[in-house]
Amino acid sequence: MTRNLVNRTAENFKPPVFKPNVSARNRLENWMRRFLDLQAGSLWRDLRVELAGAPGTVLDVGCGAQVYRGLLPAGSVYHGIDTDDAKVRFGYDLPDTHRFNGAEWGVEAGVFDMVLCTEVLEHVDDPAAFLSRTHLCLRPNGRLILTVPFAARWHFIPHDYWRFTPAGLELLLRRAGFSDICVKARGNPLTVACYKVMTLYFMLLFGTGAAKRAIGVVLLPLVGLLACIANLSLRNDWGDDCLGYTVTARR
Repeated sequence: MTRNLVNRTAENFKPPVFKPNVSARNRLENWMRRFLDLQAGSLWRDLRVELAGAPGTVLDVGCGAQVYRGLLPAGSVYHGIDTDDAKVRFGYDLPDTHRFNGAEWGVEAGVFDMVLCTEVLEHVDDPAAFLSRTHLCLRPNGRLILTVPFAARWHFIPHDYWRFTPAGLELLLRRAGFSDICVKARGNPLTVACYKVMTLYFMLLFGTGAAKRAIGVVLLPLVGLLACIANLSLRNDWGDDCLGYTVTARR
């Protein structure tokens, strides 16, 4: 019998949260996570380029573990903000994060040179209002860097509401007042195929039952091969399926 997914309140498989890059061990763990977690790895690949020349004052909305803070150049002024229930919903609770509740973020309008928003918009119940607030935070000609998943499983259930297409992203951003909109795919159909198989593998490895975990251990070499193929595939842009999108726009 097909399930009524409206009744789902939690996910069966939840990957570990990212940790701040505060030690050599954390950096190694995050590197391994990016190699095996293609969503995270493709994000890092894009943001390493986009943030290399990030100017002035940067607002990281829904900052989580602030894992991209270290990609900013010296001299940038970083402000991380997140919801006051981020720990309950997503497992993140860094002490130097400004917390907010509701539509008001508690930051000054029109003062930020860049707003960074990574894998957050799908968790927002009103994306249009959220993007309008983002626009308000930026200086004139300020830049938005936004990432969203596309071929991704339903995660952080039930707080995962949307999947966006390039046309939908452009529509939302133009209505919010943005211009110079650029939407780039992260990965291609080959990347997505590897990602789906690897997701099944991790559900086995970290699922319940000794038999499932044993199968996961046996399949480890195959997953390593798939991870290598998938990471190499990120160099090529083709097809209409992808892991997600990296978006830039200006106020």
